[in-house]
Amino acid sequence: MAKTKVISVANQKGGVGKSTSVYCIGAGLALDGKKVLLIDVDPQGDLTKMLGLRKPHDLPRALGDVMSDVVSGKEIAEHTEIMHHHEGFDFVPGNRALSAVETGLVNVMSRETVLRQYVDSVKSDYDYVLLDCRPSLGMLVINALAASDYVLIPVQADYLAAEDMTELVGTVQQIKRQINPKLKIGGVFLTMANETNFRRDTVRAVKENFGKHLPVLQTVIPATVRLAEVSTADKSIFKHEPKGQAAAAYGGLVKEVLAIGEKQRGRSAQCR
Repeated sequence: MAKTKVISVANQKGGVGKSTSVYCIGAGLALDGKKVLLIDVDPQGDLTKMLGLRKPHDLPRALGDVMSDVVSGKEIAEHTEIMHHHEGFDFVPGNRALSAVETGLVNVMSRETVLRQYVDSVKSDYDYVLLDCRPSLGMLVINALAASDYVLIPVQADYLAAEDMTELVGTVQQIKRQINPKLKIGGVFLTMANETNFRRDTVRAVKENFGKHLPVLQTVIPATVRLAEVSTADKSIFKHEPKGQAAAAYGGLVKEVLAIGEKQRGRSAQCR
């Protein structure tokens, strides 16, 4: 069986479409026949709300609870925190309990790898595990990156927003050196692009400037009304507007995500 690929979607800047992208990539991978687990690593629970659980803070069990179990050494007998979504993938909800976990991790041994221990305990049932990171570079994001094979970085199609990536890239490189040597940047992809000349110029500038140092994916996610509605529609863009521009873009992004793993596997085979 092919190795599970664990992918974080991260950017310390908020409002760049992280949760929407995790939802749509996960739904697209499931449509492709992959077994997929989404994990909401954000105390705000935005992804969890998108997936239909409007009151994540009232849930009896979520990611914060299982991370607390890992810290305390308690064996997780049944994974009741894993829920099934009607679009064919599983997910682990996140809620404000994660804030307490993040604060408590400061005093924990191996605090950077608590989430990795949890992911390692469940990932064998899946082809892809996608982690939706909070907009920060705190301990929860460090845990997500420590658990991942790749990080995808959504960037709003605005050059100044793109410049904010520098700190995140530095954090990724530090985690690769000190905690998780297998971590790679799978790619930067542009979100919220509209049809104006200014935006097209921005997209070109980002690709020219960052493409020298980072893999910039070909897909550009457009800003559309239907895509904005995904946050409250209880369905991904593939169900909400399957023949629209945004669904076509996310379909392209899913193909690129599939190709990232295949490329890497090809390189590994050549090395052997």
